[in-house]
Amino acid sequence: MKHGRERILKAAASAVALSVLLGTPFGVSAADAEPLRIATKPMTEQYILGEMLKLVIENNTDYTCEITKGIGGGTSNIMPAMEKGEFDLYPEYTSSGYVLVLGHDAKGVPDNEMWEQLLQEYHDTYGMTWIAHYGFNNTYCITVSGEAARKYNLKTCSDMAAVSDQLIFGGNPDYIEREDGFPAVCSTYGCQFKEVKSIDIGLKYAALMNGEIDVTNGYTTDAQLGVQDVVALEDDKHLQVNYFCSTVVREDTLDSHPGLSDALMLMDNILSDTEMAKLNARVETDGLDEAEAAKEYLVEKGILEG
Repeated sequence: MKHGRERILKAAASAVALSVLLGTPFGVSAADAEPLRIATKPMTEQYILGEMLKLVIENNTDYTCEITKGIGGGTSNIMPAMEKGEFDLYPEYTSSGYVLVLGHDAKGVPDNEMWEQLLQEYHDTYGMTWIAHYGFNNTYCITVSGEAARKYNLKTCSDMAAVSDQLIFGGNPDYIEREDGFPAVCSTYGCQFKEVKSIDIGLKYAALMNGEIDVTNGYTTDAQLGVQDVVALEDDKHLQVNYFCSTVVREDTLDSHPGLSDALMLMDNILSDTEMAKLNARVETDGLDEAEAAKEYLVEKGILEG
């Protein structure tokens, strides 16, 4: 990953040098620049990340930003708009780009190999690149109630499988039915649950907390993991592919906005899964505005002044 970042910085430096040799202007003055256009997907996490990007850019450059929140369809609609120049950058997940945009199979692909391929193919095909790993991995996970975790000493999915005949699994219908969901977990880990219940996606954690079920499916940055007595189990057989978050940005935007790349690198490795889950909870549970949650966290990390 380090080599990928070095390549980005070297490419930017080469572009500057070339513009000087040709006697052409490089970049635009802040006064003349249009706002940088940030897109986000329709989820709390993305709203917070969009605000973080806006803050690190506006507080470390002379550029301004404009956020378009919650674009329906996510990647499938944001990427075409990025290609047309309607947006300049957005937060994206590695396996989403690898599978949905590049059309590859992510299963079994090492993270560093995927990262290098993302950098190369986005550059070659789209004139875009990825800058900074935020640090967290928002992938699928299996969660259990804190009570069940303590009672059976559950830390991994293999631990859970060993006592699955004593546990009730509850999941949303599409997860239970899709081959890469519940059936894949059962076949990979050898689970034979006491009972399987179909539960609406919005009610799973409530069912977990009131003891109606012991196990459910979730995401590693779900807000509930930051505030409720639930535990995300380690996927010790590596069934799920990783979805590390980063910034996809147009290369012509980097060329015309000196200093933008450095500002975006301030997002590198600033969030863990748990920290992202807690931030989501600050908005979804505590009712804090996304912009305030983003600022609060960046100040706490010393990236912004209070």
